[in-house]
Amino acid sequence: MHLLQPKHIKLKAEEIEKLLFEYNISLSQLPKIKITDPALPEGCEISDVIKIERTSEGKKSFYFRVVSV
Repeated sequence: MHLLQPKHIKLKAEEIEKLLFEYNISLSQLPKIKITDPALPEGCEISDVIKIERTSEGKKSFYFRVVSV
């Protein structure tokens, strides 16, 4: 992982359910990230959800992506 690369975290099944319920969306409505993306953590599979943590001016922002082909 590069120093400037945002942190990518694979969510557990319970966290995915909570996320989808909180935003009232389905898994297919999340933005996609390709399985070949080098930023993905080891062991990611298709349909896993990744939480991306970005820091800007001392504030953390979270983005979510679903792993796809």
